[in-house]
Amino acid sequence: MEPGLTLLAPEDWDDYELVDSGDGARLERFGRYRFVRPEHQAIWKPALDKVDWQKADAIFQATNEESGGHWESRRVLAPVWEMQYKGLHFWARFSNSRHLGVFPEQAVHWDWIDRLIRSVNREMKVLNLFGYTGLATLAAARAGAKVTHVDASKKSVAWARENQELARLTDRQVRWIIDDALKFVQREARRGQVYDGLILDPPKFGRGPKGEVWEVFEKLPELLGECRKVLGDRPQFVVITAYAIRASALSLYYAAQEMMAGVGGFCTAGELVLKEQSANRILSTAIYVRWSAKQNESVSGDEP
Repeated sequence: MEPGLTLLAPEDWDDYELVDSGDGARLERFGRYRFVRPEHQAIWKPALDKVDWQKADAIFQATNEESGGHWESRRVLAPVWEMQYKGLHFWARFSNSRHLGVFPEQAVHWDWIDRLIRSVNREMKVLNLFGYTGLATLAAARAGAKVTHVDASKKSVAWARENQELARLTDRQVRWIIDDALKFVQREARRGQVYDGLILDPPKFGRGPKGEVWEVFEKLPELLGECRKVLGDRPQFVVITAYAIRASALSLYYAAQEMMAGVGGFCTAGELVLKEQSANRILSTAIYVRWSAKQNESVSGDEP
């Protein structure tokens, strides 16, 4: 049977909104600030007037390099400010890229992970690879899971730990690891470590702490094969999200099916999207796949 692809959009944000988009950019609100960031998929015209865009607090001026560029502030802004989603508090801040520490569309995954963990009547161990600033990690930990968070960036892991303190979740069981994702999983497999859930957000390209090169199409199949070794006989969920790659969600769907062959369970795949406030258009931001041991949980989420 051919898989159906599902669009998932977060519905419960107070501290974020996609205000408008068009002419290769998006106008967004992160907490109390508004920003303009590049968006090559926004090939339509903005719905709001130029004056609305000119009120943005800062704009990211991109270069030809991958994620390269710099921020131009139009007024004095705090370098760090607090945001929250359903009581999960975290820090947003400027960095050397266009990113501000949160991918708002992934809130649908945080909700899904929370529901799954709370629905299982036993302690769960969750592995989060390429964990960035730790919001999925903290969502899982808040729901009661023991989480291992892995990222090659010392800055990202430090940021994630600051988020843990702000969220008042320092009493939760989180193991913070600075390492190359593939090498870490291979060591865990040799040690016989087993996890119940896997969160995977691989970048298109990256480098490990010792200069290890990551290229998603080359390395992801090998990583998924190693991850299967640490998922054991009773895994509960897998969620994989991918940004800025030339691939369909079908690629992730069939890769996840192959990885979980023989375990049963259910897969769904599609795109993470954001709903625009100005003209109610839908902006695609990433592709994803979810695997769950329970059919009703594999497809739950907020559909636009």
